[in-house]
Amino acid sequence: MAKAVVAEDEALLRQALLAALGEAWPQLEIVAECEDGASALEAIAEHRPDVAFLDIRMPGLTGLEVATASAEASPATQIVFVTAYDQYAIGAFERGAIDYLLKPIAADRLAATVQRVQARAAAGHNDAAALAALIRQLGARAPEARAEPPLSWITASTGRETRLILLDDVVYFRADNKYTTVMTADGEALLRKPIRELLDVLDPAVFKQIHRSTIVNMKAVASIVRDDTGKGIVRLRQRLETLTVSQPFMVLFRNM
Repeated sequence: MAKAVVAEDEALLRQALLAALGEAWPQLEIVAECEDGASALEAIAEHRPDVAFLDIRMPGLTGLEVATASAEASPATQIVFVTAYDQYAIGAFERGAIDYLLKPIAADRLAATVQRVQARAAAGHNDAAALAALIRQLGARAPEARAEPPLSWITASTGRETRLILLDDVVYFRADNKYTTVMTADGEALLRKPIRELLDVLDPAVFKQIHRSTIVNMKAVASIVRDDTGKGIVRLRQRLETLTVSQPFMVLFRNM
């Protein structure tokens, strides 16, 4: 039985895609349903599915970034991008010979995509070269302009006190159930927002997700070392603890 990972941050669209896949490919086993790029990358690395359906625009890692990293973690996984992009971007997908589904997803288009994925799997065909060419053309991040400039400060609470914290002073963010712990050089505070909601408002050139539950300020990093298991260990400039980079995320630091 073929296995799949489905990543779509909008719950209703994710459920619609799952239902459509159930009709078009009844034998397909969905091994993970993901609502952000970090979860999708870790699910692909863990399950090594036959195919991954990736929304291009997701919190944190985009579908293109997930595809880039998962090419090493699970090279046999075929990628199908789900997109709402305009015709210019669609042309890039078609020239790259990479399967895509345009929102809203049409049943006949999905059926054709399923047939192509199945045929390539049966033939042992690998899309690595076409995928790499597409990602080079569109860039490491999805070709969609940021609606607003990144944040420069946040408010977080310490007990009954609400603090204004400059993002330059943040060392890292750590998921804490539905909230987020903000770590600075001199302590910690609680941000009443889940970590996945931060990813679209932080500067991606400065703040990098290194685990589904951790975002680090690269200006606060002293070094990154790969251990014997393939994971990374981040040493910080202003704090004594170290942070772990999940193995699938290490590829994102290769060119740094």
